[in-house]
Amino acid sequence: MDFALQWWRGPYTARFEPSMHIGILEDEITQQEMYRLWFSAAGFSCDCFATVQTFTESLRSQKYDILIIDWMVPDGNGIYVLAWVRENIGWDIPVIFITAKDAEPDIVSALKAGADDYLVKPPKRLELMARIESLARRAKPAQILNFGDYRVDRDRRCIEVDGKVVELTQKEFELVCHMFQSPGVLLSRVSLLEKLWGLNAEVDTRTIDTHVSRIRRKLDIGPKHGWQIFPVYGWGYRIEKIDKA
Repeated sequence: MDFALQWWRGPYTARFEPSMHIGILEDEITQQEMYRLWFSAAGFSCDCFATVQTFTESLRSQKYDILIIDWMVPDGNGIYVLAWVRENIGWDIPVIFITAKDAEPDIVSALKAGADDYLVKPPKRLELMARIESLARRAKPAQILNFGDYRVDRDRRCIEVDGKVVELTQKEFELVCHMFQSPGVLLSRVSLLEKLWGLNAEVDTRTIDTHVSRIRRKLDIGPKHGWQIFPVYGWGYRIEKIDKA
């Protein structure tokens, strides 16, 4: 997706194409109004939410291009919300923390938990727009990937086998996408955990074994469809394209 930066005359000069839809968790009304003004002038649309509950409920049904999260909200905290986003929405969507917490340990904690950027309140308009542009350039475009009998729709987050959609959890989908895009590469359990669950995930390597077993069964990965997952004892897994049976 090409988010080209264009410049316009007037007090709000930055404008991006195509328009992005931004989800914002921020309980301060004045801050919400400021975001709406800035983003409207830049050609964006945005939805603002004052509570974790309303924010996460919207994320279940709405698609956003970028999320902005405040750390301190009435019914929770930003780190919890970030963990929920990465677990339920995935790692493709960029997340910016904008908060009054400016201590270095807090910034490091948010970035390690999966935030893509961090700004201390009050944010500066042009800096925020530039950071959004930077994240938008790095964001992965929606795409269809074909791996023989398997058709991966990253936009709809689903996989078809011989034209039939297979129901997968978010983590199963992310795991199979990562493996299909790394044919012949030995993937360690530790690297898969860090990639899909994050550096501070409280899960062990057996989680990977369970998920690999599930995707192998659900997608019927084997000679019938021209792919094979090979376990490497004490290390991890390798997926390879093979001749169909």
